[in-house]
Amino acid sequence: MASRCWRWWGWSAWPRTRPPPAGSTPTFGGSDEVRDPNATALRNKRRRMQVRVKLGRFQLLLDIQEKTLQICVVGSGPAGFYTAQHLLKHPQAHVDIYEKQPVPFGLVRFGVAPDHPEVKNVINTFTQTAHSGRCAFWGNVEVGRDVTVPELREAYHAVVLSYGAEDHRALEIPGEELPGVCSARAFVGWYNGLPENRELEPDLSGDTAVILGQGNVALDVARILLTPPEHLERTDITKAALGVLRQSRVKTVWLVGRRGPLQVAFTIKELREMIQLPGARPILDPADFLGLQDKIKEVPRPRKRLTELLLRAATEKPGPEQAARRAPASRAWGLRFFRSPQQVLPSPDGRRAAGVRLAVTRLEGVGEATRAVPTGDMEDLPCGLVLSSVGFKSRPVDPSVPFDSKLGVIPNVEGRVMDVPGLYCSGWVKRGPTGVIATTMTDSFLTGQMLLQDLKAGLLPSGPRPGYAAIQALLSSRGVRPVSFSDWEKLDAEEVARGQGTGKPREKLVDPQEMLRLLGH
Repeated sequence: MASRCWRWWGWSAWPRTRPPPAGSTPTFGGSDEVRDPNATALRNKRRRMQVRVKLGRFQLLLDIQEKTLQICVVGSGPAGFYTAQHLLKHPQAHVDIYEKQPVPFGLVRFGVAPDHPEVKNVINTFTQTAHSGRCAFWGNVEVGRDVTVPELREAYHAVVLSYGAEDHRALEIPGEELPGVCSARAFVGWYNGLPENRELEPDLSGDTAVILGQGNVALDVARILLTPPEHLERTDITKAALGVLRQSRVKTVWLVGRRGPLQVAFTIKELREMIQLPGARPILDPADFLGLQDKIKEVPRPRKRLTELLLRAATEKPGPEQAARRAPASRAWGLRFFRSPQQVLPSPDGRRAAGVRLAVTRLEGVGEATRAVPTGDMEDLPCGLVLSSVGFKSRPVDPSVPFDSKLGVIPNVEGRVMDVPGLYCSGWVKRGPTGVIATTMTDSFLTGQMLLQDLKAGLLPSGPRPGYAAIQALLSSRGVRPVSFSDWEKLDAEEVARGQGTGKPREKLVDPQEMLRLLGH
């Protein structure tokens, strides 16, 4: 295998039509030519040059555009695509997006709930970006394994890390390792077709599930568990997940939080969906809401509206229409406030989870400083399934990249990675797993803005960079076959065709090897 480092070998400005000297290494096609055979205007407007690059024992003669700003983005979720979208405003920028999965769109494909198709419409915008003659998607390439960040930094003028938060925060309590306990992230990945979670086998044979956490992901999971399966048949939920949910015996879902109603992390849209969920009724203790009416007078309007909706659901008698909808309800969901998990309780034979031991808490402090402290009381909550939804976290991608293990982010200032010029980050790996897709858009645009400011200030490397041509040679020498965006569109067409037979928008492919076989890789 070729050495994992390469360097400039010098260049000369041969005209593009002149053949290389006898005995030299064959020339790789320029980036615009590879991605858009009709990009004549771009080819004619920019002077091209050939650069000799050494990769271990190999010398490559790369045909590149002298003035092209070569940038790569690692990760093809919202952060990656929004960053690329902003960078393409620079007329000489070319952006390559690398993704470890064979398919693009990250959190939009693997995180957004199947019954929220409207949220996935942003894929249309990302597809327009990918169709740009100055942008390319390269899937099935895992940065840190197939190619290193230092190698990317040598090939490009700038590198942006936008690979999201791939891990979950552990509960760090006894019994967490028992069968019957899994992360909400894995559960979401399972029903959304994330390849690494396709073999998850959640046990839905018990009548009660406990979700530890009170954010939007927790509500998504609760909603999927309690939604009548026939309401999911026309979504893009995976065939395997739908089959398991059809056999589910879960009737009650508890969502447990350490603090109170004023501190819940979910938003009003998700709460309203739960309250109106067909065949399910809410269980809310009016005692949890005593005195809350006065406290919400000074809180920001979004929080006030959310809490008012909770108050009405907990204390008001449902109207005739709502009462009629809830009368035949065989399922229920509830919010358990002021409870902190201390232990996952084992079954009598010790072979699986059978409940959660909770410490009763009370609040100390005011505003953002409010924290839950134990009162000394304990209670046990029996269940057959425990799902932890206490947050996501990013992983370090490469030893050369600074990483704050405690916060789970790359240390940065406005997207500039600290102490590493030319390296940037955006999205959750930059700020932590907070906010919605629109938040990530704003955040990613800011990182792109900082990068272009640095370019204007002369802080990025000068001279030409080979970009994907050099990385392609490295990947080829390592037996890695990237998946292009046109390849993805073939997989997309296959998914849509498979879904048509059952009335679904698509039937997701979940096995990367099957995807590669379909592409002839």
